[in-house]
Amino acid sequence: MLPSERSPSTSTAKTTATKPAIDTATLLIKCRDTAGIVQAVSEFIHRYGANIITLDQYSTAYEGGQYFMRLEFALAGLGEIIDNFEASFAHTVAKRYDMQWKLHNNAIATKVGILVSKFDHALLDLLWRHQRGLLDCQITCVVSNHNDLRQAVENFGIPFHHVPVQKDNKAEAEAQIHTLMAGNDLLVLARYMQILSSDFVQRWPMQIINIHHSFLPAFVGADPYRQAYEKGVKLIGATAHYVTSELDQGPIIEQDVQRMTHRQGVSELRAIGRDVERNVLARAVNWHVQNRVIVDGNKTVVFS
Repeated sequence: MLPSERSPSTSTAKTTATKPAIDTATLLIKCRDTAGIVQAVSEFIHRYGANIITLDQYSTAYEGGQYFMRLEFALAGLGEIIDNFEASFAHTVAKRYDMQWKLHNNAIATKVGILVSKFDHALLDLLWRHQRGLLDCQITCVVSNHNDLRQAVENFGIPFHHVPVQKDNKAEAEAQIHTLMAGNDLLVLARYMQILSSDFVQRWPMQIINIHHSFLPAFVGADPYRQAYEKGVKLIGATAHYVTSELDQGPIIEQDVQRMTHRQGVSELRAIGRDVERNVLARAVNWHVQNRVIVDGNKTVVFS
C-alpha cells in the first residue's frame, strides 16, 4: 500500500489510544490548622503531574484552629491510578497532619434518590434542573408514600416507587425504602412528610438532605407558615439541612428568606415560601454533589 493510500483512521486510532483522558477530581480536607499543609498537599499533587484548578481554604483561627480545604485538580489517566493516588496520599500527607479527607473522581456522577409525599414543587424543580443539566448528579429513582406524583415523575423518565407508610408497618416500609435506595450516594427529602427512624438515618450518615419549610431554628414541626403568620413575622424562609436522629437539628447547608408584610395571609406566605424552598434545596443538593460541603460537628463549611 502506498503512503497516500494508508487509511487515516489507523493513525488516528493509535494516537487516541495512547493519549489518556484528562480527568478531574475533588479533594476535601479537615484537620487541625498548622504550618505546611498547603505546601504538602500542593507538592503531592505536583509529584503526580497533576494541575491544581481551584483551591479554597478556611481556618477558624489565626493559629491552632480547625482547617478546611477544597481542592480540584486535573490529571491525565486519573481513573487508572486513583487507588494508588489515594493510598499514597493517606500514607505521606493525611497521616502526617491527622486529616479527615475524601477524594472524589469527578468523572463518576453522584447517585441521588428522592423521597416525596404529595407536595410536588421541590421535587419537580429538582427533576427539571436535572433534565436541563443544571444538577451535577444522576437521579436514580423517586420513592413516595403516595401515588399522586407517579405520572409527573415518570414523564421525566425517572423510576417511581410507591411505598405506603402506616403506623403498623413503618419498620417494614423503611426496610423497603433502604433496599430501593441501595447504591445511592445521597437521599433527598423533597417534602417527604414522614419522620425517618434513628435506625434508618444512622445507615445514611450525612447522606440525607431535607428541606424544612421554615427558617430554622424557628417554627420547628408542623404547619410552620401558620405559625409564622400567627407570630406576625416580617421574614419567612426555608432551610436545607442534613438529617440526623434529632428532628430538624442537623447541620444546616443553606438558608434563604423573603420579606413579608402584615397584608399577606397564610396562603400567600405558603406560595412565596415554596419558591424559597425550591431554590434553597436545589443549591444545597448541588453543593453536596459537587463536594463543596464539609461537615464539622453540627455546622458546615460550604465552599459555594
